[in-house]
Parts: sequence; C-alpha cells; structure tokens
Amino acid sequence: MKKRKFYSIVFSLLFSIILIYSNIKPLYGAEEKEHAPANSGFHLGPEDLLEISVWNDETLSKQVIVRPDGKISFPLIGDILVQGRTVEEVRQEIENKVRAYVPDAPLTVMVIRVSSPKVYVVGKVVKPGVYIMSEPLRVIQALAIAGGVTPFSDNDDILIIREENGRQKILKFDYSRVADGKALKQNIYLKPGDTIIIP
Repeated sequence: MKKRKFYSIVFSLLFSIILIYSNIKPLYGAEEKEHAPANSGFHLGPEDLLEISVWNDETLSKQVIVRPDGKISFPLIGDILVQGRTVEEVRQEIENKVRAYVPDAPLTVMVIRVSSPKVYVVGKVVKPGVYIMSEPLRVIQALAIAGGVTPFSDNDDILIIREENGRQKILKFDYSRVADGKALKQNIYLKPGDTIIIP
C-alpha cells in the first residue's frame, strides 16, 4: 500500500513538472526569431585599407584605400569595385586579371585597417558617435556599446533611420519594452549606415 502511494506521488510530481515546463516560454521570446543576415561575414567598404601584393614583385605590391565610390585602383588592371564584397572575392578577381601580365604569381590581399561598416549613435547616450560593426549587431547592442541611454533620454521613442533604395526609412524602437523582454521584433539587426537617434 505504501509502495503504491509512493509511486502515485512520484507520478503526480512528474506530471506537474511536465505541465509547468510545457507552458514556459523562453525568457527572451524565442518566438520572435530573427536570423543574422545571410551575408553577415565581413564585407569591404569605403575607407578600409588593403594591402595587395604579388609575390616577388615589388612594383605590384601596395596599400590601397577603398574610395567613397567603393572602388580601388591597382597597377596594370585599373579600377575594381570592392565594396560589399569579401576579401577572397576581391583576391580572386585581381589574381585573374594580373595573370595576363604575371602568369602563375601568387597574390595576397590583407585588410590592414577596418573602417567600415559603420553605424551612427546620436542623442542622449553616454558616448554618442560613429561605431564600426565588426560583427552582426542588434539595436540594443549598439546602445550598449555607446554606453547606454542617459537618465534624461526619452528611451521609448528611439528611432533608427535607414537608407534603402535612395530613400530614408524610419524604424521605431521602444527601449523599455525591449528591455522587459517585450516587442523584441524591434531589436533588429542593424545595417551599415544606420543611424540610431535617442531623443
């Protein structure tokens, strides 16, 4: 009799635990999933400094800065568009073009200084400024990098200004609701050139 009562209690406890856990939602609302952009690896942009070198040929080894138009200039082959492309894609294109002049010469492309992609955080944060995105970054992370919002900010009316197809788009961000684990869809991944305004 005691054994049956013991098993009954154990079964009831297990059943209760299963019921509780089946109704628990993840703390930060995993139902609002947003994946990092598929092309979230490092892509070159204006002001990045590259070192391009052809093995054993000093005349074909130089440092170049990506211009505002997204291009670089290199001896023999002229201008190449590099903005939005990976280092390996650029290396392959330069190597293919240089082969016409220097067959079978190994070519390397190294990033010496990263100056893009950038996001801008302005307004009532501790450290407003321009920040380089070294990895995919969400709004709340950018605010943290900028030292967080100040006590005098209207943090429920934060705006993200994004340029798309030559037009400016405004996205709203409610800091309090996101911090409470609500409205997580507003905590989007930022894109290069986005400006966060904290009134």
